[in-house]
Amino acid sequence: MQTITNQPTKKIKPTPRYPLIGWREWVALPALAIPHIKAKVDTGARTSALHAVDLEPFSEAGQDKICFKINPYQHTDDDIITCVANVVDRRLVTDSGGHEEERYVIETPITIGAETWSIEITLTERDNMLFRMLLGRRALRKRFIINPARSFLTSQG
Repeated sequence: MQTITNQPTKKIKPTPRYPLIGWREWVALPALAIPHIKAKVDTGARTSALHAVDLEPFSEAGQDKICFKINPYQHTDDDIITCVANVVDRRLVTDSGGHEEERYVIETPITIGAETWSIEITLTERDNMLFRMLLGRRALRKRFIINPARSFLTSQG
């Protein structure tokens, strides 16, 4: 008979290389003129998603682009922001309810705390969701340690 012993879990501590973030954080999307938006850190999602309405694809100088509108704050119709971004792909995405949707994919810089880097984001209507943005694991990989018991560790919106 094999004996199983409980080994203490190795604790991973935040470092300057891997700062600590909570399960929700205020983030900025500077190239889209979004100074702050509340994002849910979702390691169950592969790709990040952003609330977008009135999507209008177009082409400019041979580059596929998309114009869309976003209200970065829940429960208000104020502060509508019109964004334009390059389209890097169109993908079939399965949401947490198992529904498939073809979405536009853009790449844009994101800022969380003192960190800024480019991520891919799918555009979808998230009006009925609690968060206007999801941060998926591809965007977070090798950048942060996530404490699911904490919120807003990097900044205030």
